[in-house]
Amino acid sequence: MSERMPRPAGTGSRRSRRGLALSVLIVNQLLAGIGVATGMALAAILVADLTGVVAMGGLAQSASVLGAAIVAIPLARLAVRSGRHVALAAGYGLAAVGALLVVAAATSGWVVLVFVGLAAFGAAAAAGLQARFAATEVAAPGFEARSMSLVLWATTIGSVAGPLLSETGDRVGAAFGLPHLVGSFVFSAVAFATSTLLVATLLRMPRAGVLETDAIPDAAGGPVDPVPGLVGVAPDPGAGSAAGAEVAAPAADPAAGAGAADAPGQKPVGSFAALRAASRSPRSLFAILAVVCSHTVMVGVMVMTPIHMTQHGMSLNLVGLVLSIHILGMYGASPLMGWLVDRVGSVRVILLGVAILVVAAVIGILAPGGDVIFVPLALGLLGLGWSAGMIGGSTLLTTSVDARLRVPLQGATDAAMNVAAAASAALSGLVLGAFGFAGVNMVALLVLVPLAVVGLRMAMLRRAVSA
Repeated sequence: MSERMPRPAGTGSRRSRRGLALSVLIVNQLLAGIGVATGMALAAILVADLTGVVAMGGLAQSASVLGAAIVAIPLARLAVRSGRHVALAAGYGLAAVGALLVVAAATSGWVVLVFVGLAAFGAAAAAGLQARFAATEVAAPGFEARSMSLVLWATTIGSVAGPLLSETGDRVGAAFGLPHLVGSFVFSAVAFATSTLLVATLLRMPRAGVLETDAIPDAAGGPVDPVPGLVGVAPDPGAGSAAGAEVAAPAADPAAGAGAADAPGQKPVGSFAALRAASRSPRSLFAILAVVCSHTVMVGVMVMTPIHMTQHGMSLNLVGLVLSIHILGMYGASPLMGWLVDRVGSVRVILLGVAILVVAAVIGILAPGGDVIFVPLALGLLGLGWSAGMIGGSTLLTTSVDARLRVPLQGATDAAMNVAAAASAALSGLVLGAFGFAGVNMVALLVLVPLAVVGLRMAMLRRAVSA
């Protein structure tokens, strides 16, 4: 009878720490999702009321998205220097300050300060995006995408519960003498403050950018700490028999950093330097474009859908239902996408996401404006395609480069994603006015072209290596 191999020392305690950290990330994402959704549900209406110009309401979302883009890279640097818990606490703390600024500005009538507060409010979105990468760092090997998807899934609860609390927040604010619509931002500030305390006190994680798969087996078969100076590119999770087509890049990949983690005294890699290095690898560039293009397509089409629907006589209740279907596709299906990434590989899930986004855009082009079946179907598929592209791309981004590049590259990618989304939201209005909703979806198809080109190039290089 074969003798059972002893379990490596420290495995149980390491698993316990991983479970606690992942639980904290999930609960924190739920709280932060409530904070974001509660305030942003009424931000556009609040700005329009304060300025007296309906068109100014659209700038509320733009201010928040740009704020998220501005803080993404500083938060990534803070994670490398001081740890994920410090970076996340700083992001949610800044968002709490932003919510209070909105309250103070709306009470005093300082409209400019409202936009400053909304920009700081966007730090919560940047911290939430960083939390998805943090989830991969506490995941057991082979479960990185599933851990990420659980953190994203928690956003579903917050996104649904947040708007439902808006009216309650308004009533509470009125009881304390606050102006109309301002009380919801008090709720947001409380949610963000709670998130700040939660991650600052309970979240303890490994060094930012280091995965369990970075550990090198010792002679006894147990993992040891990553060794500075290790050169190479990590294989894609799920690249087993089911995903054997995903061949890891060779060690000469330009995206490979100088070490698995920054050694003491070693100069950290900047976000833009990491982005330049990763862009020279088709595999890493494919991951970056998957995140940026999927998000840009989703935002560009989603923000114009309510306007398109109301222009064709659809009720606000139906608009709300369609947006709920869209959010369900984005976050509700994330555990499925995480499971698929870990089972069949991130590249295949990204390609699935591209196919779904293409189908959604084609339906948007061909469907009549007042159709109550195809418009909701298009928005649901749009959210589902975003989920596949975001989880597949984020996982590939994390696993396709050396640990030293991971966190700065993650920050640069999230910043690029939010800048592109802000531009997409602004330009989609012009496209809708000039070419209608079909034009908006045609532009969405064009946004996917760079992703398809890089994917084709990667496939050709893989065939060449195989040959």
